[in-house]
Amino acid sequence: MLHLLSAEAGNDIMARICIYGAGAIGCYVGGRLLAGGADVAFIGRKPVGAELHRHGLSLTDYRGGHWRQGPAVIAFATGPAAAATAELVLVTVKSAGTATAGAELASVLQPGTVVLSLQNGIGNAGLLRTALPQQKVLAGMVAFNVVHRGQGAFHQGSQGHLHAQAAPALTPFLASFTAARLPLVRHDDMEPVLWAKLLLNLNNAINALSGLPLREELGQRAYRRCLAIAQEEALGLLARAGIRPARLTPLPAQLLPAALRLPDGVFQRLGRRMLAIDPLARSSMADDLVAGRPTEIDWLNGEVVRLAERLGRRAPVNNRLAALVRAAERDANRQYWPGETLLAELQGAAGNPADATA
Repeated sequence: MLHLLSAEAGNDIMARICIYGAGAIGCYVGGRLLAGGADVAFIGRKPVGAELHRHGLSLTDYRGGHWRQGPAVIAFATGPAAAATAELVLVTVKSAGTATAGAELASVLQPGTVVLSLQNGIGNAGLLRTALPQQKVLAGMVAFNVVHRGQGAFHQGSQGHLHAQAAPALTPFLASFTAARLPLVRHDDMEPVLWAKLLLNLNNAINALSGLPLREELGQRAYRRCLAIAQEEALGLLARAGIRPARLTPLPAQLLPAALRLPDGVFQRLGRRMLAIDPLARSSMADDLVAGRPTEIDWLNGEVVRLAERLGRRAPVNNRLAALVRAAERDANRQYWPGETLLAELQGAAGNPADATA
């Protein structure tokens, strides 16, 4: 089948798999599936469509992998009609766009279409299920970072897998993910997996406020201590809620704060065994701030704050991080936070200026 790029319509696009939300994650995952031989269509904004029309897709990863797809084989549309024939829809929009995604997809999808949410946060699959009662909506998660380098280039900057709720409805598509060398890791219960990813994503705010690449930020103990106290706060709330996060790294989630507080040299040796990170990788939240886009702070640190409220508790550290990111969103002349300054700010919010466990 010849794929013709369409920046406006979508009725002429027929594909088995559709990416709804062709941003960094959507273009990378969809491009890898396309390179593996899957029949893929992309739905996204006009500037992305124009970029892919000019340059195609150039995909790389931290291990040296490279995949190239020319413009002629990329089916792209800006409207939901391109999803009408899809058997599997991967939703990769930012969390703020989930309600809109559900409403648009409800107008075009066939009953029984499988919809997999590959989004940050905890509740996006639930929102999609409400909007799509005739479809099979599954929770999923992307455990790696993708950097958009411009001119159709997308780079996987850290190791990790694609995770999905186990369901027979996914079986017809597993071979496509395997051929793309992005096999789906399936789980009977996705909630512990989503919370485990969110615990790691609490660093997104710290990374965005630091202005540094992820590896450089995590190489500084002051920033790691910021993440440690944010994670400890979240872990305490999860324990009260009876939620035990899944294990996504060689260390269990409960031991991560202690590891983060190790001296730099010790942590660097441990970190190399725990998670490979490209030297230039940044968090998606850092990219959003630089681009002047709204961040997902309300679906990351804000999720911890909401959990605390449901339990009749407080989450002052994550609440303060959320407030600092919201302030940075509003300030075009924002200043980045040195590690020790940010740590003192969060310690003050927690009422623990000494951080006795440091």
